[in-house]
Amino acid sequence: MSYLAIVDLGSNSARMVVEELHDDGTYTEIVREKQDTRIAQNMGPELTLKEEPIARTIETLKYFKTKYVKFNPELRAITTAAVRMATNQKAFLARVELETGIVFQVLSGKEEAYYDYLGVVSTLAITDAVILDTGGASVELIAMRSGKNIDDVSLPFGAVSLSERFKLANNVNPLDIENACKNIFKQYQTLSWLPEQRGLPVVLLGGANRSLARMGRTALGKVTVNNFHGFNMTIEKVSAIFEKISHMTREQRENIAGLESARADIIISGLLPLLTLMRIIDAPKVIFSESGVREGLIAETIKNNG
Repeated sequence: MSYLAIVDLGSNSARMVVEELHDDGTYTEIVREKQDTRIAQNMGPELTLKEEPIARTIETLKYFKTKYVKFNPELRAITTAAVRMATNQKAFLARVELETGIVFQVLSGKEEAYYDYLGVVSTLAITDAVILDTGGASVELIAMRSGKNIDDVSLPFGAVSLSERFKLANNVNPLDIENACKNIFKQYQTLSWLPEQRGLPVVLLGGANRSLARMGRTALGKVTVNNFHGFNMTIEKVSAIFEKISHMTREQRENIAGLESARADIIISGLLPLLTLMRIIDAPKVIFSESGVREGLIAETIKNNG
């Protein structure tokens, strides 16, 4: 028996899990932690990580370490879009290592998309779909046919960056939503392979999409709103939820059932990559996955240790 700890520093939140790895290739999750560190906050066009989010993130990492160190695990620490794009990336990573002892691997967009795919294909019985991971500062799109990753991309926008750029945090102007959608559509148009996925369902990963799953399950009166792996919704239901929340004030969104109040300022921006994608490929439904990059890393680690 051995242990694997994964620290996943995303653009909006930091997550940590400890997995007990069994000799038969299975694993059991024994610790799970999440904090909204929002390292991408106020990066601006200069793409610089700012002091307040950095300090907040380092405190979270110190806390995570107190939780996993007792297991003496193999540690895999990965970080994604915000740190990947940051002009002060090297200084930030050096400071993190100095203050916490954690050495991060900065995933490329391709690597992030690969681990997303691996996490989905190893836990969901689906062979043909478009996978969409909406993060705080990037989105990953993967075209999956017959269970194979045939095309993938990471695009440099996400829930936090769209919210800040198009003023979608508070009381939202429909024109700002329209401008954000036009920007997303323009970037999707550069993907020659995307229209070829017409009619496929969309498998959803990422914080905003998890919030959508919880809101959808709450609306259906489900008792276990957090148990949504494999749960699906039609495009009509997705559109109805978005239409409802887009007319709410930020305060109203903070109190909507199924939505974490800390995500009230980025839920509208966070759903726009999905809505734009669904219209382009005429997707009939979405399927939610609780497995993504972290589960992809676990699958890879188990394979390498086998």
